[in-house]
Amino acid sequence: MSAVVRDGRVLRCRISTGRHGTLDGPAMLEVTEALEKLDPTGTGAVLVHGDGENFCTGGDVRAFAGAEDRHAYVHGLADTFHALLRPLVASPVPTVAAVSGWAAGAGMSVALACDLAVGGTSTRMRPAYPGIGFSPDGGMTWTLPRLIGAARARRVLLTDEVLDADTLAGLGLLASVVDDDAVADEAAAVAHRLAQGPTAALGRIRGLLGVTWERGLDAQLEAEADSIATCAAGPEGAEGLAAFAEKRRPQFH
Repeated sequence: MSAVVRDGRVLRCRISTGRHGTLDGPAMLEVTEALEKLDPTGTGAVLVHGDGENFCTGGDVRAFAGAEDRHAYVHGLADTFHALLRPLVASPVPTVAAVSGWAAGAGMSVALACDLAVGGTSTRMRPAYPGIGFSPDGGMTWTLPRLIGAARARRVLLTDEVLDADTLAGLGLLASVVDDDAVADEAAAVAHRLAQGPTAALGRIRGLLGVTWERGLDAQLEAEADSIATCAAGPEGAEGLAAFAEKRRPQFH
């Protein structure tokens, strides 16, 4: 079964498999290729999910332990994983994670890399790397301090803290919390709503947010001015302004 399925303007990407939600190597390669080729004219959002009761609990620890050359083996896995993370973070369209159950290790890294994460009342996140004597990969040391601040990130990572759904929502790491059996449907609904929105404008918002930590205010203001003017001159801006004048809902696609 393919790890990448098109659902209207939503690209569904499965990253894990099995009851525990182990990161799926072949699926990662398929998802990476799809994300690298993503065309925002035909795709309006990406939905990342697992296929079991857990979103993703990371890699196969037994395989780590059994590798003849652990350095080479784990480095290769990290490189493959990071090849997926780069186009996910750089996606020209919004990304949504359906975080059922546990998001631990690499699973937490993926959830943090998505724009919006929908969880259930039983959703839990945990760095998990210190538990096996590892440091994080998947950009966790980059995304987490940007999302919750350096001090909190230190606490979470160094103590290998388990974060429950209420805590995750309070920190903004979950955009919404629903009943456990409604996570998949709610995440899909969010992705479809975004996919029917102004794709080019949403992509520009993602781009502006992605560089805000590396720019001063003047540079960001110039980038915002260029971006909003480009939006105004484009077809989405034209439709949005026409809908406003005609007192109707805009139809972007």
